[in-house]
Parts: sequence; C-alpha cells; structure tokens
Amino acid sequence: MTTSRTPICSIVIRCLNEEGYIGRLLSGIEEQTIKDTEIIVVDSGSTDGTLAIVSHFPIQLLTIAPDEFTFGRSLNLGCKTATGEFIVIVSAHCYPLYRDWLERLLAPFSDPKVGLVYGRQRGNEQTKHSEHRIYAKWFPSASDLDQRQPFCNNANAAIRRALWQEQPYDETLTGLEDIAWANEAMGRGYKIAYAADAQIVHVHHETPRNIYNRYRREAIALKRLFPHEHFNLWDFLRLFTSNVLSDCVHALREGVLWSNLAEILVFRFMHFWGTFRGFAQHGPITSDLKKKFYYPTTSKRTRPELPDLQSPRWIDYSKKH
Repeated sequence: MTTSRTPICSIVIRCLNEEGYIGRLLSGIEEQTIKDTEIIVVDSGSTDGTLAIVSHFPIQLLTIAPDEFTFGRSLNLGCKTATGEFIVIVSAHCYPLYRDWLERLLAPFSDPKVGLVYGRQRGNEQTKHSEHRIYAKWFPSASDLDQRQPFCNNANAAIRRALWQEQPYDETLTGLEDIAWANEAMGRGYKIAYAADAQIVHVHHETPRNIYNRYRREAIALKRLFPHEHFNLWDFLRLFTSNVLSDCVHALREGVLWSNLAEILVFRFMHFWGTFRGFAQHGPITSDLKKKFYYPTTSKRTRPELPDLQSPRWIDYSKKH
C-alpha cells in the first residue's frame, strides 16, 4: 500500500496488546477504495501477538517506551513520520465497516477551512449496553460539517498534516488530547467536521477498573482544559441516577433489561465515580498513576462477528484475518 510518492493520507495507529482486532483493522484498510496510503503503527510495549500480526502487513513500526507514553506523545511520534497531506488516526481496537470509510472521512477536507474530521463510531454485539448509549449520543446519524464546539474523538479522525506541524498534540495531558487540539484549531479559524457516513466499530473490552481509569484520566484532562468546569458529589449522584434510569428504560424497551441490569449499574458507577475522582485530583500525575491510566489490566477478548449485511460496500471479514 505504501508507494514511493507522497501518499494521499498517512494512517497512524497507536497500539498496546491489540492482537484481538489489529489484524481486522489492517485488513479493512487494505479493502479501502483509497489505496494511496501509508500505515504507521506506534507500539507502546505489546507483549501479546500484536507485533507478529502487524509484521504481515506493509506498515512502518515505531515504538515508544512505556514510561514515556502519553496519548499526545505517541501521536506526535507517528505524525512526525507521516508524509501524507492528511493524517488519519484510528485506534487499534477499531475496524471499518465499509470500503469507502477513508474516502468519506477525507471528503470534508475539500473545504480548505476544515482542519479536523471525525467519523461515526458504533459498538458490536459484545459492547456494553451503556457504551452503546454513549456512542448513540456522541455519534449521531446526521453529519455536521461545521461544528460550533470542539468535541471529536481520535479513535476515528483525520487532520491536516500542515496544521499539525503548526500545533502538535499536547503531550502532557492524561486524555482528551484530541479535544484540546480541536479547540486550538478552532481558535485558528479552522472548522471541525463530523462525517456520520465514515463509520467504524469501536470495541472496548474493559474491566470495571479500566472503565474507572478511563473516565478518571479524561476528567483530569477536562479540568485542566476547562478550569471553570466542576463535578462534585451532587453531580455524581445526579448523573449516575439519571443515566442508570435512562439506560434501564431503553434496555426495557429492547427487551434486554434483566440481562444487562448489573452491567449498567457497574458501568455507570465506574463512569461517574471515575469522573468525580478525576476532578478531585490534585498535584502532579505520578509515574504510578500514569501506569494505571495507560497500562490497565486487560479483560479476556473474544473474536467479534459482524452482522450479515448485503451492502456491496460491506467488508467481509470472515474471509480475512
């Protein structure tokens, strides 16, 4: 896939122990209508079969030491190596649904004022019920090519490389480096675009502790980015209760309440307790705390199966890795 001339886009994939899905992601990239790409994998210490899997694909492999890792630093490492006009950023536990994913993700850049595009995310049959609800809220079915706020997500996004050269990612944040970058880009007069038709499946197999860590580190970053924001104990109680009730109502309508009730309670508790603890964090982020944030224990993974759709754009992963 990599050519001797400048590619249309460079695809940066951050990974750590992603043997369950990175082969599927790389296979999906090979199926894309846009072939003129380069793939850069930034690994931060994988000890499973990840590196063996990526060795079968035409990728550039970069490594970052675990004690040096932050989301922004690993992204900057990959972006520095990129040569494409656009840099596509995708998580290693994601994979595209359709062959024109890249084409649709890059299409909004026809407007020279668009600095960042992010695409739609959805779960699969193994995704927790509450996570499905979050995806539905964050990534609706309608596109918005000129957002009025900097929300985005680097699990499925693309940026202009020239703009990244002017403003690299913040390497000191514990999370939300994507929103920080988008906020700065908007301050420079660029647009943030949401492309609902550029879909990927984003799979989280997290233990309750991992869920807690994810929302805690994001809350620490949110408090730093927007100091006027707050999240107190009353916010925790109010949002935990309201979200549990909302999730339960939707699960009841779908006929899956009793099989998901315990999972809903645990997920939402860890979600909002992690947020509360993140906002309560004071002082520097120690190496031990960073290790908890970036290198949590993993839960057992199972191989995902996609629904049997008949669209000619659909990628049939059953015949691949």
